[in-house]
Amino acid sequence: MEQTVCYMKNKVIKYSSTFLLVVMAIALFPQTGLAQNKKEKKAAAIKNIVEARNYVFKAQTALPTSGSTRQLTSDFDLRVSKDTIISYLPYFGRAYTAPLNPAEGALQFTSTDFQYSATNKKKGGWDIVITPKDLQDPRQLTLSIFDNGTASVVVTSYNRQPISFNGYVTAKDK
Repeated sequence: MEQTVCYMKNKVIKYSSTFLLVVMAIALFPQTGLAQNKKEKKAAAIKNIVEARNYVFKAQTALPTSGSTRQLTSDFDLRVSKDTIISYLPYFGRAYTAPLNPAEGALQFTSTDFQYSATNKKKGGWDIVITPKDLQDPRQLTLSIFDNGTASVVVTSYNRQPISFNGYVTAKDK
């Protein structure tokens, strides 16, 4: 049997290699358990807010159909609740018709009449389709939300090129 010798203040302590492996395994095992538990808690929290329809998508990156990816430095979001959708998202891309009001250039709207459809993904997460009925534009918002909280949104429109956003979902502030 292999032995490891440790010298401490003029004392010789002998350890077998099996003993060292057991000590290392005990030291590392609780940390992996904590990381797994943290992931499970995060997934449960995301599941609760998505199923309750009470969350905010925070956009971090805009991906226009034409043009380059843009990192968003301002606070842009899409707020989802059971009875209201509030969008404060930017728009980069080609518009086929110009809005009469220049303030309507971005994807800023509030909808209280919409269709909401959520389906579970096979490998975890949700695909959500929101179709506003009380607005002329946009036509549809498609969210892909993952168990870890990351998400993407695709906005399709009647009068503009589609645009995508990457970011994350979080609980709404009360």
